[in-house]
Amino acid sequence: MGVVIESEVWEPNQSVYIFIFISCFLSLFLLPYVSSVRTPNVFDLSSSFLFLRFQRNFLLLYSLSAVMEGVWSVFGEFELALHGVSREQLVAFLSVGFFAAFVLGPFLGILSDVIIVYHMLYEEVLDVQAQMERVLVLGQRKASIIFFMLHLFVGVWKRITMQPSAWVANICLSLATSIYAFSFETWMVIEHEKQGHRQDGLSEMFWLMTFFESASLIGSQVLVNWLIGVDAKSISNSSTAAILLAIVGAICIKKGWTDNSQAASFKEYRASFYTYVIGDRRIWLLALAQSCVHFAVTVFWILWAPTVVADGREVHLGLIYPCFLGARMLGSTAFPWFATGPMAFRAEDCLSCVFGVMGIAFSIVAYDYQEIGVLVMLFCIFQMCLGLVLPLLARMRTMYVPNELRGGMISLSLVPANAATFFFLVQDGYYRNIGNATIMGFAALGLIGAAGCMYLLKRLGKQPHQNSHKL
Repeated sequence: MGVVIESEVWEPNQSVYIFIFISCFLSLFLLPYVSSVRTPNVFDLSSSFLFLRFQRNFLLLYSLSAVMEGVWSVFGEFELALHGVSREQLVAFLSVGFFAAFVLGPFLGILSDVIIVYHMLYEEVLDVQAQMERVLVLGQRKASIIFFMLHLFVGVWKRITMQPSAWVANICLSLATSIYAFSFETWMVIEHEKQGHRQDGLSEMFWLMTFFESASLIGSQVLVNWLIGVDAKSISNSSTAAILLAIVGAICIKKGWTDNSQAASFKEYRASFYTYVIGDRRIWLLALAQSCVHFAVTVFWILWAPTVVADGREVHLGLIYPCFLGARMLGSTAFPWFATGPMAFRAEDCLSCVFGVMGIAFSIVAYDYQEIGVLVMLFCIFQMCLGLVLPLLARMRTMYVPNELRGGMISLSLVPANAATFFFLVQDGYYRNIGNATIMGFAALGLIGAAGCMYLLKRLGKQPHQNSHKL
């Protein structure tokens, strides 16, 4: 008589979702009662009407952008497999995308800070100052419109072709992700300062951006699963959703995105960039830490699924994905506690500790084989720390980087991360010289190095706020 061995598909316990939800609620609900400093939030009706309108309009647009970013990633690999793409081809497509971000990303950030209206060079301008104020005005607005146009192009491309070019799609989506990394934050900070809102509201916006981004990524998974249903052939419905979202986002920017009046020319911008970014060791340390975090996050999203399903283990990946994003949401709600709440720490000290925890979590995964539950727990710890790190780094950028140079600085800080990702993809995908554990080990070392950067940044001391140095 034969013995039938039933294979069990691992999935998280439902109590994990309940724990994350209750923890997020308690973190947000209890903070005003235990903090000696007023800590308003997006649901606080006592805030000024203008600030609430600005905050909620921006978060709505930012959440829409995050949903678009998530739509392509939910079934990206599965969609390529339906078109007969092999693992080697998939690695090649990813490599091309990261190479495009490595080469073109910095120029997108700098051009978003300064976009010259070229007809000014050929026309006689009576009011030069009024024209110059449009130089930086057009930057972030056009960059964000380009973000939506790239998503719109990819969506239309996939709808009209039965075998869409993954080369074109990956390049466009990689460039869109690069724009997403700096454009919305830069515009929000400049507009926040222009409208004269309170400074504590800026820190509030940073953690709310991380919170709503994570919630929107979960929403994108729900949306795509609902559109596709049980029929894998209907995966093209996600392209239709991306097209509609891109059109709505572009219209919102066109109708409701106000201009950021800043005066600059290429010559002035270049001089200021060399003085306040390239020539400042503090910003170099901050940029290096940002690059290490970006590389670790990229490694996580590429390798978490292969790591969990190693050795043929059967896992319900679709139920683990929300756990990670829920953990990031929980981490973002901890930001007010450590920034302005009863456990307030200096940003550099907090970042050093959190970077260390993230590095340890990654090093454990890289060093030793773990059970699925342990792996998921370590990855959740990583994501929880990330939810705290992202708003802290944004706050540090506000402290050290002039607003009008912010886009260029962020885009340049992503260059080492994109270059490292491209290198490891080529080495692992083609030459098989480096294993997944080794790549995670390098990411862990980078996070430890980021902690060292924050320590050195603290030793150098805070310089005067550079936003006083106008271009």
